Formats: sequence, C-alpha cells, structure tokens
Amino acid sequence: MNEKEILKNAESIQPELQRIRRKLHQYPEIGFDLPKTTDFVYKELEKMGYSPKAIGKSGIIAYAGGKKQGKTILLRADMDALTLCEEADVEYKSKNNGKMHGCGHDMHTAMLLGAAKILKEYEDNINGTVKLEFQPAEEIFQGSLDMIKAGLLEKPNVDAAVMIHVMTGIPLQSGTVIVSAGGITSSSCEQYHITVKGKGGHGSTPHEAIDPITAAAHIHIALQEINSRELEGNQFGVFTTGRFEAGKASNVIPDTAEMWGTIRTTDPQNDVGELIKTRINQIGKGIGAAFRCEVTTDFYDFCPCMIIDKALASDTLKYMKDMFEKNAVNMSEIFGDKPGGGSEDFAFISHKVPTVCIFLVAGSSKDGYVFGQHHPKVKFDDSVLYLGSAAYVQTALRWLDEH
Repeated sequence: MNEKEILKNAESIQPELQRIRRKLHQYPEIGFDLPKTTDFVYKELEKMGYSPKAIGKSGIIAYAGGKKQGKTILLRADMDALTLCEEADVEYKSKNNGKMHGCGHDMHTAMLLGAAKILKEYEDNINGTVKLEFQPAEEIFQGSLDMIKAGLLEKPNVDAAVMIHVMTGIPLQSGTVIVSAGGITSSSCEQYHITVKGKGGHGSTPHEAIDPITAAAHIHIALQEINSRELEGNQFGVFTTGRFEAGKASNVIPDTAEMWGTIRTTDPQNDVGELIKTRINQIGKGIGAAFRCEVTTDFYDFCPCMIIDKALASDTLKYMKDMFEKNAVNMSEIFGDKPGGGSEDFAFISHKVPTVCIFLVAGSSKDGYVFGQHHPKVKFDDSVLYLGSAAYVQTALRWLDEH
C-alpha cells in the first residue's frame, strides 16, 4: 500500500471519523473514569475484527499485523477530557456538564480508530506488529505510566512509539502536519499544593488571630526569587501558582490559606526540578515560622520532559513529506529549536523507547479558530481527521518496512 492508496482509503472513511469524533465529543469523561468512552472504543474495534484487551485501570490495546516477523511500533491516542464547561457554539456540544474535550483527545481517538480500520484491511502484509494504544488520564499525567506498569511496552516489546496531537488557534493552515525535531521538545511538569495553617479570628481583632493569608502572600512573592536569583542562566525552570484560596467572608480571618501550582523544567534528570522543590519547602517553612504559621507542601502528578529520538523523527518527517509534500514541515522550522513549555505524559514512554510526536493543525486562527486548547470556547476543524489516520498508518507501515 503506497502513500496515495493510504490517503485515498483514509479520505473514504472521513464521514465515519467525523461521526465518531462528534459522538465522543458529546460525552466527555475525565481521568481514569471513562466507562462510556472505553465501551465505545471496544465496540468499534470489535466491529473491525480486533480483539481489544483492557490494560491498567482503563486503557485499551489492540494488535494489527503480527503475521510476519518484524519489529513492533506503538501508535497512541489519549481518550480523556478536561474539567471545563464548554462554551463553544457547536451542534455536538458536550452533554456532560462541567466536562469538555477541550484538548482534542476526541480527535485523537477517532483518528486512531480510523488507522485501525485501514491497518486491519492490510493486516496480512504488515512486516511486524502495530500495537494500538488508547490511553486514559493524560490530562492528569497518570495514564501513560499506569499502562507502562501494566505491561504496555512488553509482549511483544515495543521498538518505536508514535503519538499525534492536534493543534488549533494558530496561524497555520488546517491540515498542516508538523513533525517534532529530535531532542527535548517539551518540559516536565509536577504539581504542588502549599497549605498554610494559622489561627482564625474576627477581622476586627487580628492581634488575637494568626493570619495565614499574610504568610501565604509572602511565600508566593518569595518563591519568585528562585528563578531570578538561584537558577543558572542556562537552566530552564518555570513554576506558577495558578490557584490561591483562603476564607469565605470579608470580615473573618480564616484558619488556612492554600496555593496550588506547577513546576516545569527541561532537565532529563530533573535536577532543576528537585532544586526548586527543595527551595519551595525551605522557603515555605521559613516564612511560615516567621509568621507563626505551620506550612506543609505536597508534590504530585509528575511527568518528565519529552525526549524525541532524532533518527525516528528524521524518518517520520521523510514519511510525512512523501505523503503530504509541502504540507509537512519540521517543528523547528515553525517554532525554533527551544523546547515548548507544555507537558505530555507520553514522555514516560519516550524515556523507555524511541519516540516521535506528530502535530496536526486542526483549525487556523486565520479561518476563525481563534481559541487554543484548554479554552472553553475552543473549536477543532474535524475535516482533517482522515489526515491524522493516514499519518498514523503511513508512519507505522513505512517504519516497519524499513526496520
């Protein structure tokens, strides 16, 4: 099957892909709690002739090929949504209040199901095995690691791994395929929660209370000094407090104040992240003691930085250019060589096997797609779904043929 045949086959199932995507979009689910989504994916795979298997807490895998000796390549799609109230004006708007596919994982799931359909038709000629991964809990950085621990990369052992992620709200033509360059392409991420305990009291008698808000505010300001005064000039470390909560009434000093945020670095060993965590603890306890408060800090949901294999990235770019010609580009040509600040839990796999990321533009800001991912008004151009399916198939078959 050559590039033209793959693309033609993918285009022929575009209406079906759109149906699947819009169905999934209406019933978003979050984290590992994906009963409707996983049931839907199971049934779709079974209709194609697959025997899908449960793996981990709520992941799904299926196999295409395996009839000929060869290597194994993993294709991944994430399935979970965001805790977000949808404000996008679309006919197929979310029916699960407070949940929304605002990152495009419904697009990914539909595209990989499309790839599964094409691969099944060509199964006898696959030179090796294609392992299809449908992953939960990407948004909380737990799904990938959970599936790895459950044996995702084993039996057969995975030799290469591929993910596709859609992009919208950027000034590039819909349908543009972007292949990540080699090296570190996205940062690690870890979340923190700081709790400051004081002593509540009446707003008119602050001397009888111990104000946790004042202490928390000083901690928040002091943390900014880590970046400006403690990291070397060539070290990348960003931490942001995105949520600050304390009290319910304007005339009451509360007992506690809390802060939540994220730490991001591009250090594969995470030494910079460990330094930041150590200093957050020390600064919190020190300022807490000065203000007579008890301060505790918890860290959770760690995801490492993404490491892209240079050889696999080079091969994939060649495959995409052969299929999409001028509509396929190297990420460094668009965004430069600096790693992105976003994080992706497929990074856990990138530390185990050669990995590549393909990005598909699904909505140009020049065509009215003005909101980016994770915004309640974000929209995705699902007319490009077949391109994603074709990209999955092309990469898998070409890589297996050549290796």
